[in-house]
Amino acid sequence: MTVEHDVLPFVDNLVYEPEQVHDHGVDLTVAAVYEVAGPGRLDFGGDELEDADLEPIGTEPRNPDDEYEWWTLEGGQYVIQYNEFLTGAEDDGPLVLQPRHELLARGGSHPTVHVFSHLPLLPLSVPAGGIRIKENARVSTLLAPGSDEDSRAGRTDASEPVDARGDVDR
Repeated sequence: MTVEHDVLPFVDNLVYEPEQVHDHGVDLTVAAVYEVAGPGRLDFGGDELEDADLEPIGTEPRNPDDEYEWWTLEGGQYVIQYNEFLTGAEDDGPLVLQPRHELLARGGSHPTVHVFSHLPLLPLSVPAGGIRIKENARVSTLLAPGSDEDSRAGRTDASEPVDARGDVDR
C-alpha cells in the first residue's frame, strides 16, 4: 500500500505536499503553540468537563529578514495545534499520529495517538534545555496503522534511524 492510498486522502491543508508526503506517511506541521494558563476540569460523567485556559506563545524572527518566525520554548509542557486537518478518516478506522524522529532527537516529544475524525490539540513535552521550533515545522507524522515495517519500527522518513544520542542505529 502507498501513502497516497492509505493516508493522504484524509489530510487537508498541507503546507507543502512535496516535502510532507513520503513513503512512510504524511508529516504534519505546527500552526500554534500554547501554554496552559489555567486548569481544565475532568469528571466522571462529563457534566463538569471544562477546557483548560490556553494562551498562545508568540514567535520571534531569528534573523531580521526571516519570512517565518520561531517559538523559543523553555523546558516544560505546552500544547500544539496543526495547520492540517483530517477529512473522512473516521470511515476507514484510526490513523496513527506520532512524533517525528527530528523532534525526539532534540529532546521534545508528544504522545502517539490514534486519530479518527480530527487532529487533536496535543501536549508537547520540551526538555529542560528548551527547544526552538520554526513556524510550520514538521513535528509529527500521520501513518496508517501497520502500513509497513518501517512505520511499525518508528521510522518517519527515508533516512536511517538515529537514536537519541544522534548515532545511526545499525
